[in-house]
Amino acid sequence: MNRKARSYSVFSTAVLTLAAGAATAQTLINGAGATFPAPIYQKWFSDFHKQHSNVEINYQPKGSGAGIAAVTDGTVDFGASDAPLTDAQLKTFQDKHGFPLLHFPTVAGAAVPSYNLPGVGSGLNFTGEALAGIFLGKITKWNDPAITGPNPKIKLPAEDIVVVHRSDGSGTSYCFTDYLSKVSAEWKQKVGKSTSPNWPTGLGAPQNNGVAGQIKQTQYSIGYIELIYALNNDIPYGNVKNEAGTFVKPDLASVTAAAAGAAKTMPADFRVSITNAPGKDAYPIATFTWLLVPEQIKDANKAKYIKEFLQWMLTTGQNDAKGLSYAQLPKEVAGKEEKAIASIK
Repeated sequence: MNRKARSYSVFSTAVLTLAAGAATAQTLINGAGATFPAPIYQKWFSDFHKQHSNVEINYQPKGSGAGIAAVTDGTVDFGASDAPLTDAQLKTFQDKHGFPLLHFPTVAGAAVPSYNLPGVGSGLNFTGEALAGIFLGKITKWNDPAITGPNPKIKLPAEDIVVVHRSDGSGTSYCFTDYLSKVSAEWKQKVGKSTSPNWPTGLGAPQNNGVAGQIKQTQYSIGYIELIYALNNDIPYGNVKNEAGTFVKPDLASVTAAAAGAAKTMPADFRVSITNAPGKDAYPIATFTWLLVPEQIKDANKAKYIKEFLQWMLTTGQNDAKGLSYAQLPKEVAGKEEKAIASIK
């Protein structure tokens, strides 16, 4: 082979190598945040990768507080939170980056009072006042009248209550404390709603899995976790009295009932609370969970595939919600979100 032929051969090989590399180039999209929706997010991101083998969405379920911080710092491409950002948090993002951070509701779910009481299964009834009293440290025994009253057929022990709560910044904590702030004036005054409240009592554990594990290994404990974590860990959970005065079991139907009321009045930025929602069938400690997506994304491929994922999530992806004990988005909400996707540049 002469020098010219050898040069052409090397050049051709280089072109083919570059072409092959371009054809198989991976687009890696990084996200972090809420553990509340992590089970369905992990399924969604895996299924989306199967359809787009050149796209990998890496999600780290570190808690809503960590997700908000990461997307604000620009260390991830999107965040995730079970608490809508405050005006101050949105301003911090806007001032830092020069463009807004968008909220996209994905599913709705339930935060449930979960407990470890030997011989007692799921179905204990809790009023909002009792839950506030327990987490304020004022109700300290399982046989307190505030707990035995709504459960006359269940013999509850004269044991100390061990309170378990989140130790990290958490949207699940926000949902739970948002509810308590609506049903207890004392809670609202002394603690209020927050992703990182100043807990009056209890043991702290990180993430939904951490709280679930702490409850499971601690007799006479009570905490709050997302429903799927109670189901997956076989931990009993209770019914909660709603605004209409009904003790409601947390399940797909009762979360859907809570979300339905927000559909018609959903604000343009999708920041809304559905705790203590009206209606006899509505479970009162329910929340939407949100993906937090910058309005401007510098990498064109990332922008393209994030928009495609959002569109897929709002349609095909919603079919996975029921099997994982989440409620699908109301159609009116999904329709508004589909229009909002166009604002991502």
